[in-house]
Amino acid sequence: MRVIAGRARSLRLKTPKGQETRPTTDRIKETLFNMIQGEIPDSIFADLFAGSGGIGIEALSRGARYAYFVDNDREAAACIQDNLSFTKFSNQATLLKQDVFIALSAIHEKEVDIIFMDPPYLAGLELDLLKALGRQSYVTPNTLLILEAKINTDFSFAQEAGFTVVREKKYKTNKHVFFRRSEEEPQIDEKVGNDYEESNLPGKF
Repeated sequence: MRVIAGRARSLRLKTPKGQETRPTTDRIKETLFNMIQGEIPDSIFADLFAGSGGIGIEALSRGARYAYFVDNDREAAACIQDNLSFTKFSNQATLLKQDVFIALSAIHEKEVDIIFMDPPYLAGLELDLLKALGRQSYVTPNTLLILEAKINTDFSFAQEAGFTVVREKKYKTNKHVFFRRSEEEPQIDEKVGNDYEESNLPGKF
């Protein structure tokens, strides 16, 4: 796994051994950051269930001002620390070696601009995670939440947690779902391609 673009471009990152983490592939990572690049510069970024830290480090490389990395797995945390040191981003990052639901209260920012989440697919944490984020003052109407999930995951419960799905990007087996705090009921406009299927909903992205 490598950094795709920016200050640390082409640097290869360590990944934790075993099956406990699931690194986002370079191709999917590049697609994701092409979609959100306009929101990255000078942003505060949070990488939850961070694994190797590849997503947060990509954000820092592309101009994010600061990033929080959260993972309670010992090997993953050590891997994130090594990757931050190797890419020279340690002074722009905080690593929280805690359960995500505990770590959320340890982020002390007026506003976090982008929050990326890649929870275990079969753990069923999505609703509780959105509810927990909805209670944080740094999650504002301007905050963009991005959740990686299995392609068939139903997010009709998002409104219950106070969020609206504003966009979906589907890949072969998984997808990225984008949320903001609820304001109005969205209408889905689907566009399908050969490799990806994307649903675009109105509202600021």
